[in-house]
Amino acid sequence: MLSSLFDLWKQDPETAPNFAAWRTTPARAAQTHPLPTDLPAPLRETLSTRNIHSLYSHQLGAWNQTRAGKNIILATGTASGKTLAYNLPVLASMLQNHEARALYLFPTKALAQDQLSTLSNLKPDTWNLTPAIYDGDTSQSQRPAIRRNARIVLSNPDMLHTGILPHHANWSDFFSNLKFVVIDEAHTYRGVFGSHVANVIRRLKRVANFYGAKPQFILASATIGNPKELAEKLIEEPVELIDNDGSSRGERHFIIYNPPVTDAALGLRKSALLESVRLANHLLARNIQSVVFARTRRSVEMILTYLQGGNQNAIFDTRKSNNELSNIGSSIRGYRSGYLPAQRREIEQGLRDGSVKTVVATTALELGIDIGGLGAAILVGYPGTIASARQQSGRAGRGDDPAVSVLVASPNPLDQFLAHHPDYFFGRSPEQALVNPNHLLVLLEHLRCAMFELPFQQGESFGSLSWELIKEYLHFLLSNNEAHFSNSKYYWMQDAYPAANISLRSASPQSFILQATTADGRPSTIGTVDGESASWMIHPGAIYMHEAQQYFVQELDLENHVAQLVPVGLDYYTEAQQQSDIQILSVNEGSVAKGCEKGYGEIQVTTQVVGFRKIRWFTNENLGQEPLDMPPSQLQTTGYWLTLAEATLSHLREAGTWSNDPNDYGPEWPKIRLAVRKRDQFKCQVCGAVETAREHDVHHKTPFRAFIQNGVIQREQANRLENLTTLCSGCHKKVEQNVRIRSGLAGLGFVLGNLAPLFLMCDPRDLGIYSEPAWPAVDGKPSVVLYDLVPAGIGFSQRLFEIHDELIQRAFELVSQCECEDGCPSCVGPGGENGHGGRQETLAILKEISLS
Repeated sequence: MLSSLFDLWKQDPETAPNFAAWRTTPARAAQTHPLPTDLPAPLRETLSTRNIHSLYSHQLGAWNQTRAGKNIILATGTASGKTLAYNLPVLASMLQNHEARALYLFPTKALAQDQLSTLSNLKPDTWNLTPAIYDGDTSQSQRPAIRRNARIVLSNPDMLHTGILPHHANWSDFFSNLKFVVIDEAHTYRGVFGSHVANVIRRLKRVANFYGAKPQFILASATIGNPKELAEKLIEEPVELIDNDGSSRGERHFIIYNPPVTDAALGLRKSALLESVRLANHLLARNIQSVVFARTRRSVEMILTYLQGGNQNAIFDTRKSNNELSNIGSSIRGYRSGYLPAQRREIEQGLRDGSVKTVVATTALELGIDIGGLGAAILVGYPGTIASARQQSGRAGRGDDPAVSVLVASPNPLDQFLAHHPDYFFGRSPEQALVNPNHLLVLLEHLRCAMFELPFQQGESFGSLSWELIKEYLHFLLSNNEAHFSNSKYYWMQDAYPAANISLRSASPQSFILQATTADGRPSTIGTVDGESASWMIHPGAIYMHEAQQYFVQELDLENHVAQLVPVGLDYYTEAQQQSDIQILSVNEGSVAKGCEKGYGEIQVTTQVVGFRKIRWFTNENLGQEPLDMPPSQLQTTGYWLTLAEATLSHLREAGTWSNDPNDYGPEWPKIRLAVRKRDQFKCQVCGAVETAREHDVHHKTPFRAFIQNGVIQREQANRLENLTTLCSGCHKKVEQNVRIRSGLAGLGFVLGNLAPLFLMCDPRDLGIYSEPAWPAVDGKPSVVLYDLVPAGIGFSQRLFEIHDELIQRAFELVSQCECEDGCPSCVGPGGENGHGGRQETLAILKEISLS
């Protein structure tokens, strides 16, 4: 089937010209070895019933090292048999020691469910191993029996953090006999999340030690640049690396597809999302089971809608019953966070039994859930890292069957850079996963949790940290009346339960429950949204999408964390608009660079959702904007900034390439303004609102700055009465959004923010971008700020400060080589539907501050 598809793609004039790269990896034979002689007979018999008579080389390596008492990390490809590699030594040990217990940790509940199914196939009950899941979905009535009887407990770091360690007295038998801790998908424990998890592991080892246990660790990871280093940072013990992947593999094709240019002058390309839908339909038509990876929950629902609907009329025909719509898309499903557990299990089963032909997913399906052997994977946009790109593409193909993965490049500058330099993509090694368990705020939070679990003994260390350092933190907690010192011990003194208020994954408050009304009027919970996303995803008036069904958000109850939704069939979706303000709290370092000053330090970011746009499906037409009054959120983090020097500004002004100074409408402007408002009878010419206490605005239909010629503004032309109209403040904001001139400074922020992840090896969503022509934090100077979108920062800003020159140089190369005339999504960003871009201005700034 794939060969006929390849023939179509290579001959199709809509598709063939857009392949930026096509790399083929030949099939690979398995490297196998006989089953080890010391494998217990019950395990040997069970493997035989599953037709397993040998082990891959990495599976045998894992067996030998763990049997020798070593901690190990398995770092091999997707579907290479890592699960069997870590199950065998654990089960063998438990068969030989009937009191032994094991804890399996997975980053998601879905993985725990999947691995329980895998374990069950090995018939552990016949050996009295009693595996059980203990997570947030486990009913209260089942929990006591699991604590007493389960010898293999499958959970996640969040539950270990909040539901097991703080209540370790209820788990005394389990901890006393804890022999193994398995940490699957270890590559996901990086950044802030990984820093938290490393501290949870410190707490786990501390509690186990209290009960006299010293568990052995087995970690499994996708391919990353530093698996051994990451594992040793997470568990703070020596680890043996096993990366000799001995599994077989069929022929693999990896394609970079760059959608065609539709407007060369504006640099606009066909939508990556819609082109992905077109390619997915080709796969669907040939009955090739596939996964489509999208970057966001919203993108998942949009792609799902397009695939299930097929055309606009089908999507928005509200006469169709729910059953009819369900039948249309029964073989096409979405998969992302926010879906209820039962929905996710149903979709996973559908992928395994073949009833689901196409699944559209976020990174929630990137991990090693057993979904059978898919024939294809489509990546809608570069996922941000080489490791993620390999992991997502690895979901296609199993064993000796051929498979194809297609990366559909978005207009994002990073995607376009890789599409035009594919060797840079194929030649790079996977990135390193970075963690910092000694991050000040993270460490302090977990010391509170550890003290709640067990008093700190004077002289006691915490993980690799010495008593001398820990003592300083404990004294801080003493001074804050959170701890009490007595009989050489430090006791937790607060009534609060510290772990309950600490999220391992974000600084976000608790999730919001999404309640919808069914056809018969009954309330129904359709999913959840994390607190951090609530203000922009489920604000009043938002269109929330779930399984391709549209819901209109009637109410967002911020106090009770509930959103009320009603199902609708509308021809538009919504996009929230946010405003940010940044203050510098402290400067860690600053210096003069060419044409500017650079610095990094502690900042406070205040963000507020101030409105939302309605955008028509298929045409992307802007149907208008609605204001919102949502409470602001604050983030204290670290930022890197560059501030243009006065000499640079002088050069730009002299060349007429600086448009961020306030507009000077001339001395006659007050009279002209009054004349326009009188002519328009003091009414808004869009909505008809009459002036009240606040005077209406007078708006230039063709932007004032469009009349700059050779650095001189032609005021008389700009201020002609026929070019002016009266607008109320609300309508003025809407019009300015539609017709705006992107300044060079905004373009600089756009290109730097989109290129930075290439050097940081982070997800683009880990960074915030802010540009301000008169930033009060630096005496009103024009500045661009890139900042860590995590509390207290994780080190990105300092790194950007250090590589400032290289980042500016790369930005200069990208903008100067772009083929657009005036700015586009692939360089400095578009100006707006009827506006102007800022490519020439941005290029002028980059020439002033780059070293070339």
